[in-house]
Amino acid sequence: QVQLVESGGGLVQPGSSLRLSCAASGLPFDFYAIGWFRQAPGKELEGVSCISSRDGTIYSADSVKGRFTISRDNAKKTAYLQMDGLKPEDTAIYFCAAALVPVTPQYCTPKYYHDYRGQGTQVTVSS
Repeated sequence: QVQLVESGGGLVQPGSSLRLSCAASGLPFDFYAIGWFRQAPGKELEGVSCISSRDGTIYSADSVKGRFTISRDNAKKTAYLQMDGLKPEDTAIYFCAAALVPVTPQYCTPKYYHDYRGQGTQVTVSS
């Protein structure tokens, strides 16, 4: 049984940092690209950042470039999203997902990551 479990969300003030974790089990983790996605209230699910299985190729949405950093540790079967300089507009439920796709702007979208996805962790940025 494939499981992806996110953790690390919370309520923080603008300008703060959070690190989200995504622990995977039940799949050959180092074969899969990992993506982080988010859904804000009243909005569609959107791609935040994706990382390839082994060569470290990364794509990040323009809205988070320079503030969010995706990484992974294949030995621990865990992916991370370091979020710095958080803004109120970053408030959303954040999901991690796994897929056998390239990491490009075209593929770092929810429709390619629908098979294996976690339950999400809430991030709220508010003063």
